[in-house]
Amino acid sequence: MKIAMVGATGRAGSEIASELARRGHDVLAIARKPGDASDHITPLALDAADSDALINAIRGQDAVVSAMRFADTDAAALIAAVKASGVPRFLVVGGAASLKNPDGTRLFDSPHFPDAYRAEAGAGIAFLDALKASDGLDWTFLSPAMIFDVGPRTGSYHTGKDDLLVDGEGKSFISFADYAIAMADEIETPKHHIERFTVAS
Repeated sequence: MKIAMVGATGRAGSEIASELARRGHDVLAIARKPGDASDHITPLALDAADSDALINAIRGQDAVVSAMRFADTDAAALIAAVKASGVPRFLVVGGAASLKNPDGTRLFDSPHFPDAYRAEAGAGIAFLDALKASDGLDWTFLSPAMIFDVGPRTGSYHTGKDDLLVDGEGKSFISFADYAIAMADEIETPKHHIERFTVAS
């Protein structure tokens, strides 16, 4: 497959690009400073805020994956660009803040939610809302576990929909590597159309 990766140099984006390339897919790695080419990865220096340039760059791809920071992204403009390009699938590296606790409240609404993450998390919730309000776009928003960080590539994960996933000890974690596997699996074998789902170890 041909897959455009927007925000390809971040920790999640670079891991997803590497996972897709490992599986033999051709990745167009889009970023302002995209890095070097490697097997199955073609870098493209482009500001995703330039909608016309982005549309031209991603046209003809089989899917677009966005791993951009939400606080730095115009959700409406990015969604419109993907729609205008005619690319059939749009997948987004989501956030955990909109996931629900056992009592039905969102993580974002907890009095313990860190202030340092509030701006990015709020922008992520707004991005998900914008996707839900869009028409004519096959989108998927993949929320990670509460702790999304460097860790082992185990190849194992489990999925949920809108509720925060925790293990038997109450821990909610997914490594960038295992998240990338889940994203690549969803691209290769689509199961979540026009919806959010979540993954955890």
